[in-house]
Amino acid sequence: MSEAKLMSLSFQHSRLRSAFFGALIVTSLVFVAGCSSDDSIGYEERPVEQIYNHAMDFLHDEKYQKAAQEFDEVERQHPYSIWARRATLMSAYSNYMVNSYDDAILTAQRYIALHPGSNETAYAYYLVALCYYEQISDVGRDQKMTEDAMASLTTLIQRYPQSEYARDARLKLDLTRDHLAGKEMEIGRYYEKKHDYIAALGRFRTVLEKYQTTTHVPEALHRLVEVYLMLGIKQEAQTAAAILGYNYPGSDWYQDSYGLLAGQGLKPEENKDSWISKAWHTVF
Repeated sequence: MSEAKLMSLSFQHSRLRSAFFGALIVTSLVFVAGCSSDDSIGYEERPVEQIYNHAMDFLHDEKYQKAAQEFDEVERQHPYSIWARRATLMSAYSNYMVNSYDDAILTAQRYIALHPGSNETAYAYYLVALCYYEQISDVGRDQKMTEDAMASLTTLIQRYPQSEYARDARLKLDLTRDHLAGKEMEIGRYYEKKHDYIAALGRFRTVLEKYQTTTHVPEALHRLVEVYLMLGIKQEAQTAAAILGYNYPGSDWYQDSYGLLAGQGLKPEENKDSWISKAWHTVF
């Protein structure tokens, strides 16, 4: 993914977050007057207006943990008020802002369960996806969080395909798939170095079958050429090289694959009955 695209994603996320937060503030202005901004949080029974406004004070002061506690208090003390629903989502947002991802996810999911038809439910789904997405680790570690991010982003896109959150989710989903493909490539290279060619083949095949829109596909095709030549399955190696050369003719990976074939007196040639050919043309 290019640096420009990553910068665009960061800007898009900031814009979406600001737009959502601004909308909530506008609808909350009725409670602004006459409330104290005392930093202490009491748990005595209080009017909903006082609790909610106190939470908003904390939020404006970027005291997100205290804001989350006060928004939770709105829901606890006044669960049937019109502001309890909004406070739930604001609590999720406040927890997200201090990287309390587990709390943010649980609260946003509770909002989704209680208010599936709300105009703000799309943002709740988006918030859950962001919490998983921002915890994605490097490819050398377990990818459970990456898989959760991909599932959450996919759910958001499927449920709210026309929303502005879905547009951002599609971009993040591309990055998430690329990350998972990178993990498969790392494991595949490890097996190949250990001369466990069958295990390596499975990993490179997964990239080609599941992650064909990622940046790792050219290398995956080249690794298939390497592995198949090591296994003596020349026709599959020729097919992988042919598809690589047709779709990425100027890549270093193709030049390397071409050289490997030439060294054995072979040339790229696609076998239409190969799983490689079928997998490729199923998507493209």
